[in-house]
Amino acid sequence: MSHERIEVSPRIMDGKPVVRGTRIPVELVLRKLGAGMSPEAILADHPRLTRDDIQAAQAFAADYLADEDIVYG
Repeated sequence: MSHERIEVSPRIMDGKPVVRGTRIPVELVLRKLGAGMSPEAILADHPRLTRDDIQAAQAFAADYLADEDIVYG
C-alpha cells in the first residue's frame, strides 16, 4: 500500500503515521472526524493540512485495517 501523503518514520512522532511534511498524526485527524468535526473545522485548526490530506488519512486507515488478520473466537 503506497500513500504519498502519509509518512512513517521512527524520527517523527515515534514512528506514528503522520501527514507528510507535518507532525500531525493520522490518528488525530481520524479522532477529530470521529468526534464529529467537519473537514472545514479540522482545516481551520490545522492550516497546513489540505482536504486531500484528510482524505489520505482516511484511506491510509482503511488500507491498514484491510490488512489486519481476523480472529474468530
